[in-house]
Amino acid sequence: MLNIIQLLPDSIANQIAAGEVVQRPASVVKELLENSIDAKAKTVQIIIREAGKSLIQIIDDGIGMSETDARMSFERHATSKIRSSDDLFRIRTMGFRGEALASIAAIAQVELRTRRSEATRGDELGTLIRIEGSEIKSQESVSCLPGTNILVKNLFFNVPARRNFLKSNSVEMRHILDEFQRVALAHPDVAFSLYHNDSEVYNLQAGKLSRRIVDLFGKQYREQLAFCEEETPYVNVRGYIGKPEFARKTRGEQFFFVNSRFVKHNYLHHAVVGAYEGTIQEGFHPFYVLFIEIDPSHIDINIHPTKTEIKFDDERSVYAIVMAAVRKAVGVYNLTPSLDFDSNVNFLPVTPAPRRSSEGLGGSPAEPQNRSAPRPMNPVWANDRLEPKPASGLDFPRKSAANWQAMFEGLEKPETATEPVNLFETHEGPAETEALTLESRVNHLKTSPVWPETIGAVMQVQNRYLLTPVPAGLLVIDQRRAYERVLYDQYQAALTKRNGVSQQLLFPKTVSVMPVDYNLALELREDLTSLGFLFDEVGQNAFLIRGVPALSVGENEEELFANLLAQLREDTGRLKLERAEVLARSLARRSAVRQQKPLAEPEQKALVEQLIASTNASYTPNGEPITTVLTLDKLAGLFRS
Repeated sequence: MLNIIQLLPDSIANQIAAGEVVQRPASVVKELLENSIDAKAKTVQIIIREAGKSLIQIIDDGIGMSETDARMSFERHATSKIRSSDDLFRIRTMGFRGEALASIAAIAQVELRTRRSEATRGDELGTLIRIEGSEIKSQESVSCLPGTNILVKNLFFNVPARRNFLKSNSVEMRHILDEFQRVALAHPDVAFSLYHNDSEVYNLQAGKLSRRIVDLFGKQYREQLAFCEEETPYVNVRGYIGKPEFARKTRGEQFFFVNSRFVKHNYLHHAVVGAYEGTIQEGFHPFYVLFIEIDPSHIDINIHPTKTEIKFDDERSVYAIVMAAVRKAVGVYNLTPSLDFDSNVNFLPVTPAPRRSSEGLGGSPAEPQNRSAPRPMNPVWANDRLEPKPASGLDFPRKSAANWQAMFEGLEKPETATEPVNLFETHEGPAETEALTLESRVNHLKTSPVWPETIGAVMQVQNRYLLTPVPAGLLVIDQRRAYERVLYDQYQAALTKRNGVSQQLLFPKTVSVMPVDYNLALELREDLTSLGFLFDEVGQNAFLIRGVPALSVGENEEELFANLLAQLREDTGRLKLERAEVLARSLARRSAVRQQKPLAEPEQKALVEQLIASTNASYTPNGEPITTVLTLDKLAGLFRS
């Protein structure tokens, strides 16, 4: 029998490796930028065409390479960082595996010009190497500037199946901008410039981290930054956090860097959010850029091809230190009541803090509370160590059944309205009181209510719920979610018929957005116009808003437009839907947030009727339940002793 196992040719092996390292143009940008940083560059220029599909060019003023090193850099597993296995646990550079250039050259046409700078040996001539599909076409000496200039052309030219899986230029460019932002944040001492199709997107000067954040995300971030720092023998934490009032419902502006390398770490994100306990609403996400410095021997970064995942040898200690650092910053900048930082919670088990009093969230002055302890974790003792157990959410005190009657306070019957009912008209009403949620398994029923032929009396509770009788018992409607369903249907109709109504602004508003959102708005201009948005470009990453959807009148136009784009950016990457569908969902969710307000009796009834007439009265477009029924048996059970 013939032997059937054989070694793969280098060209095929490199293409397989490229499938792990180079997933899209943004992967190439990340790897080449990290190479420039490792080469001690102080100025880096990035030139992109067609979102990186036709050209990615990185020019730096780093130390450059010799002729031999330039040739060796394209060999698989060729690296200047590793000499022994022990070096794997002392990594402080960005690249170290020696896979990047070999993988890129396997699926693209590459030109490399490099010359050693005076900081090394200062060669008079540089080296030019041309490679296509792992095959070296030429190598020669050329005159060039010190540093490295690398061009990656026609990505996936020899793997058409991979190229067909690339998304639209706007989507791929957003991924490139994400990678660019991460590298630029990690190295504020390096000047970066980015050009796409001959247009300048970023021109970042070297400076402090705070300036880099403002240059990347906008001048409005000057007001929300709070410095954060904590030093311990095990790990140091520094960076900036955002003030609670600037927290957003969309994610994407949370950055962790471990030894200057961007990482994704849900466990540490939980620590940061826990430090904001009681200062931001549930479901909102604070801005933060946090740098963690730790001895490389305590971490393992060699667990994923993109090196964005990381393992600590003592994650719980890092968790506690990060939480303490953020909580300390929140207290120093008077963002919360005074905190107690005297106790050391970084490495020692902490007993649970006493429960707060039943009179709200403030607690009794006589009850000391250790706010430095990691509150989002419910401690349980096991084997003489503090074992954390993830909590289900913020630890708010439960309301007892004795508060049932509080639901119906202030529900005096309003006077009958004489004006036509407009569900989306802004009303000045009393300030919202604390919402009361009745926890019951009935709230999670998936059955649809049996709607009556005519809607009877409707009652509003805490500006949040609508109650109306149905044959099965009492129908409870989530007011915000009902608005979301009704608005979604109207926005969908406007996108389909291209007849959205716009409300012209008497005084047009100028709004500045992030470059990624600027490109997204231009791509979706036709759909946004169909909804009622009217806007013009007025400079780099800025728009002049001339009109907004009529259903959104009364909102802050700048915030509506900017936040919608941010919501779209997140939903586009998370939801596998058509652009129009994502746009309708995002705008409906964004506009429905402000609909927790007092409603006159005709408005309450009109909302219920519009909900019944909607395409799906039971669920929001995102699948959240809108209605639930408190059956007669359940209601009777509430009064049994």
